[in-house]
Amino acid sequence: MFLVTGGAGFIGSHTVALLLEEGHRVRVIDDLSSGHLQNLDGFDVEFIKGSVSDPRAVAEAMNGCSNVIHLAANPSVPGSCEDPVAYDTTNVHGTVVVFEAARREGVAQVAYASSSAVYGSSEEIPKRETMRVAAESPYAAAKAADELYAQSYSRTLGLPCVGLRYFNVFGPRQDPNGPYAAVIPKFVERALKGQPLLVFGDGDQGRDFVHVSDVARANVRAATCACTGGKVYNIGAGSMTTVNQLVRYVQSTVAEVPVEFRAERAGDVRFSVADISEAGADLDWTPQADFDAGMAETIDWYRRALS
Repeated sequence: MFLVTGGAGFIGSHTVALLLEEGHRVRVIDDLSSGHLQNLDGFDVEFIKGSVSDPRAVAEAMNGCSNVIHLAANPSVPGSCEDPVAYDTTNVHGTVVVFEAARREGVAQVAYASSSAVYGSSEEIPKRETMRVAAESPYAAAKAADELYAQSYSRTLGLPCVGLRYFNVFGPRQDPNGPYAAVIPKFVERALKGQPLLVFGDGDQGRDFVHVSDVARANVRAATCACTGGKVYNIGAGSMTTVNQLVRYVQSTVAEVPVEFRAERAGDVRFSVADISEAGADLDWTPQADFDAGMAETIDWYRRALS
């Protein structure tokens, strides 16, 4: 039995779908603060509504599970700057609660979501796992803390924990609503509605966009591989696209809408692209999704959703 925390969310629901395709039994715990039950429509899963910061709910969800994929988190860099305490409660305390419940249950391995945000604004590219952590937002600090807890559980407390530093994940079911939504769904939704694309900063900042299907494969590999507990791996496409390039792509494929430039947001990173060689070597993982095909699938999903 696999437990997926945050399994009703964007990345979580795609991970659940892949586990079911591979024949695994799956249980999900999600407080539905950002996830949606409709993301699990048609999936044969056990569902528990609860928060990862609640030890009783997590212990109930962990009962009988052999592997864990821990994805539940508050996901926004700007949001963490507005409410650091809430982000600490869910993203740090909640992660320790999950690790401890997994240890007590005798779980074989935990894969957990970290973030490329831990690299900060270093101009060195590509980002390598050996680089110094330089958290520049409470969100990044929380993810860095999760990595340290994972090391301690792996090296001292007998629970192998494997971390994945996601870069910019995109694909169907990503929620474009709210002021801190990821750039691709927000751009696509606004273009479909004929609204201007909002760019924070000059638009020359670069991002590594990786399709959610590749991230789901990485999650499952990290939860089941014979790799060293306590390690972290970059999960990205290994290539960089600027926000301005993305603007032109959306204008040419969705709608020729105008652009509005806004002030740069606190905590945003200037350039981000992954060195993914370690994930290839240890997890036998490389991205397979083509960017154009993934964008076409994503745009089509949003067209259907908005209609």
